[in-house]
Amino acid sequence: MPDRDADPLIVAISSRTLFDMEESHALFEREGIDAYAAFQREREDDLLRPGIAFPLVRKLLALNQGAPTDAPRVEVILISRNSADSGLRIFNSIAHHGLSIKRAAFSNGAPPFPYIRPFGADLFLSANAEDVSAALAAGVAAATLLPATPNSKLAPHLRPDQLRIAFDGDAVIFDDEGERVSREGGLAAFAEHERSHAGEPLSGGPFRGFLDALHRLQAAFPVGQDAPIRTALVTARSVPAHERVIRTLREWGIRLDEALFLGGRPKGPFLEAFGADIFFDDSEHNILSARDHVAAGHVPHGVANR
Repeated sequence: MPDRDADPLIVAISSRTLFDMEESHALFEREGIDAYAAFQREREDDLLRPGIAFPLVRKLLALNQGAPTDAPRVEVILISRNSADSGLRIFNSIAHHGLSIKRAAFSNGAPPFPYIRPFGADLFLSANAEDVSAALAAGVAAATLLPATPNSKLAPHLRPDQLRIAFDGDAVIFDDEGERVSREGGLAAFAEHERSHAGEPLSGGPFRGFLDALHRLQAAFPVGQDAPIRTALVTARSVPAHERVIRTLREWGIRLDEALFLGGRPKGPFLEAFGADIFFDDSEHNILSARDHVAAGHVPHGVANR
């Protein structure tokens, strides 16, 4: 079993992303907290359907089974605006699906993000954009994860036994320096800036810490096609802006298994081909494109979100 003395990878997740709670959320929006709480109590023995992040959570927790003895363990923590009383239905559903989730915070309508840091979370996923922005401001990697669109056809999992995570580069793994230059001076200015700074590592973005924690977990497993975790960089950058990215990851000692330099092509089809369990991007435009193919988390960080 994983080493309990090693730094764990901790992911905090909201109940609305773990389970499909759109019906009850719509009721809350229409009629308020009392009607919502009564709805959940009346149905606390009715199991909730899996939500957009359910497959990701199941794969994360599965990494603890049969892992090398020196591998960090993975922990998933539930962060919810429900009360403990109305949250009983959620825990009944967690138990039914056999998810090993032991820790939780129920804030009873108050913003729950203050509890994310004390839990030591490396990543926070929520459907509430305000909570996500607050977590990012507190230095925690976070993304708004919305339900799949009604007509979407999410990519089939290429490897049921393999967790696949894809990241945008600028304003996610790295800071938003490149995007600021591009917006101020255009693509030509961006290309020249990256060419002249090719040997200078980029600064880390909001997901640098999560990427470090994920890399530590990856490093405990054998490398190769059969590794239980596979990562990809999926960026709008193209040659010659690729060099600085490669040198930065080398400087950080971080391994990304695949790198796609798309030069502005739509990311959705490439994410589908990769079979991502989740994709993180700072651009709402890219998220809207990706949601038809994979679970996509919007990272409201950097110049694109000001």
